[in-house]
Amino acid sequence: MNTAADPTKTSIVLVHGAWHGAWCWSRVLPLLRSAGVDSHAVTLTGVGERAHLMSPGIDLHTHIQDVIGLIEAEELQRVVLVGHSYAGMVITGVADRLQRERPGLLTHLVYLDAALPYPGDSWSSHHSAETRQARIDASKPSGGLSFPPPDATLFGLSGADRDWVNRRQTPQPFRLYLQPLDFDAERVDALARTFIDCTQPALATIAPSRARVRSEPGWNVVEMATGHDPMVSEPAALSQILRDIQRQAST
Repeated sequence: MNTAADPTKTSIVLVHGAWHGAWCWSRVLPLLRSAGVDSHAVTLTGVGERAHLMSPGIDLHTHIQDVIGLIEAEELQRVVLVGHSYAGMVITGVADRLQRERPGLLTHLVYLDAALPYPGDSWSSHHSAETRQARIDASKPSGGLSFPPPDATLFGLSGADRDWVNRRQTPQPFRLYLQPLDFDAERVDALARTFIDCTQPALATIAPSRARVRSEPGWNVVEMATGHDPMVSEPAALSQILRDIQRQAST
């Protein structure tokens, strides 16, 4: 029996943002898979169903390895890598490493209303001083271990959707909030890149990314008239956008 991975198949790997887990893609994954798209969602160490693994040692490199570990375990050969919110930091680090170690494995990066770092930036680099201090202060009750999630109304959610996300969010490891990410920008920028801009309501902390992708060459920008968690509020529309990207990456 031949169990080797199909080298022509383009898969989608979904990486959630802060306080979330793979659970947040539960409305998107069935739509992708029913359309025949090989799709996977990773839960980063310390959150979601892996919240019991919370520890002071969790940093950006832990989360980068989480994603690479899934890609390697599933023996994926061609990957559209999607990072939501904070995970823009993570997929940038993944891209830098895989472009060096396994060029050709990644076919497209999708920044879903996501942080977009320059080399040496931390997740906090483009936040306002007020936001940065508020998150530092919020980490103090845990001794700097983690900081708690906001109410999901911040993400433009209401009613049952808001309650669903609030029940599932878990504290975010704090160390990685201030940790700089060093990477080779030319290596990452060599990949096809799409930014999905969620505009109604637009999350303030994503404003620098929003402006950057409209001022630099090489970006495909797609707008969605929904809030910061489109995998919850508009799963069908998001799934279609991702299917279109995956189809283009497969040609």
